[in-house]
Parts: sequence; structure tokens; C-alpha cells
Amino acid sequence: MASDTVATRAGTTVHRRRPSRRAGLTVLAAVLSLISILPVLWMVTSSFKTRATVTDGSLIPREFTFDNFVYVFTEVPFGRYLWNSFLISAVITVAALFFHSMAAYALARLRFPGREKLFGAIFATLLVTAPVVLIPLFLVARELNLLDSYAGLIIPSIFNAFGIFLLRQFYLGLPRELEEAAVIDGCGHWRVYWNIVLPMSRPILSALAIFFFLANWNAFVWPLVATNDQDLTVVQLGIASFQTQYTSNWNYILAAATVAALPMLILFFVFQRQIVESVKTSGLK
Repeated sequence: MASDTVATRAGTTVHRRRPSRRAGLTVLAAVLSLISILPVLWMVTSSFKTRATVTDGSLIPREFTFDNFVYVFTEVPFGRYLWNSFLISAVITVAALFFHSMAAYALARLRFPGREKLFGAIFATLLVTAPVVLIPLFLVARELNLLDSYAGLIIPSIFNAFGIFLLRQFYLGLPRELEEAAVIDGCGHWRVYWNIVLPMSRPILSALAIFFFLANWNAFVWPLVATNDQDLTVVQLGIASFQTQYTSNWNYILAAATVAALPMLILFFVFQRQIVESVKTSGLK
């Protein structure tokens, strides 16, 4: 660590340490973390305020009440909205992990003509934003009679180039010796994938499961376009309609948003280690 040398009267020297660079980065990280978490903290605390005090700007409620949450679950079918979002997100996550891992294994380990071009075409879809394909996707779903159904909310969201790319990078870093030994023992590609590759992929699959579940839990545009059935309303559409109906009742809106955000916050804090490990082991810096 760098230091300054200062001479004293007795002829000795005293080493005066400069402020640590790490300490400065720690303070900066703490400030940025506080700025990031403050809106979430304000949302949670304001959900316990009354209608008269919800916009007072205070972080701590002066009048603490649970009536907002009671109102959310009794006046609107918010439980149904939560169930729809959970079911759709869970099915998409499981299906996406299964198909993405197979596609990534084939692109990383199998040799076939046009493999690199195929991966390039898949990767190129990351450059296409969702609004660009929204109308063609709607027309295809309409022709297949997928609108106003769970299938219409699930199937178009399963395939995503990000998952295939991340898993392929992970598989490229796996040692080939285990797979080669399994092939020598008579295992085919399916057994190698199912018995060797998948068990070794638990860290990256856990992180991708969180990413997929979170993305589909927060989905808004496609559910808005794909369905008009109130029984298929997801939680984000439910909050939007709740806000339209109760424009000035922010205490109810914030209570609904807190209920929708709480499962994702718990999921993130429980599996944050897997997220960090997956990024470290996937070849991304």
C-alpha cells in the first residue's frame, strides 16, 4: 500500500498511510446500493400507510395499517393473478431449461454441418428487440388459435437466445475427459447429456431458472396483447388495471406492487450465490 514518509525531530521517520483505494470503492458501492434499494424500501413502507399519509414523503409510516393488503385480496381477484403468473413462469422456466440445455449441448459438443452458422443466427436474435417481433408473433399466435389461452402465454416465451448462449459458454468450459470416458463405456449422446452434463450444470441452471422466472413474472407486453380473458390476467396486468381503477389510491397500488415484488426478492436473496457462481463459471467477466 502506498504511503508518505514524514521526518520527525528525533531523526526517525513515520509512515503515514494514504486512504485506501478499496475503502473508497466500498463507500461508492454502499452509496450506489443505498440509492438502488431506497425506492423498493419506500414502496414497502408506503404500502402500510393510510390514504391520507401515503404521499407525505416520509419513509417511516406515521399511521401503520394492514388494511391496504386486506383490500387488495378482497376487492379484486389478486390471488388469481398471482397464481396465473406463478403457473406461467414455472412452466416456461422448466421447459426453457430443458430445451435450452439440449440445444446448447448440441452447439457446444456435437459436430454437424452449419453448426457455427446456426449458433450465429441464434445469437443474432439477441439484437432484435421484442417490439419488432410483437406484431408477427401475434399474427402467428392468432393463426394457431393460441390467443386467450395458457398455451398462448407460455409457448412463445419458452425460446430465448440468451439461455442457449450462456449454457453453450458453460459447456465449452467443461472437461471433455468425462464425456469421452462415457462414450468409451458405450454411452450415447443422450446418456452423456442426461447423466453427466446435466448434473454438472446445476449452478448455471439454478441461475438461469431465477432469470427466466423473474423475467416471466414481470412480463407485461405479451400478456397484454395475447389475452383479454380476465381469468388469464397475470399479476403485472392486474396491478396496471388496479392503478387505472384507483388512480389516486396509491396505498392500494403500492400494497399490490409489494405483494408482487416480495416473492422475487425472497427468491433472489436465497439464490444469489448461485447467480454469482454461474457468471463466474460461464466465461463471462
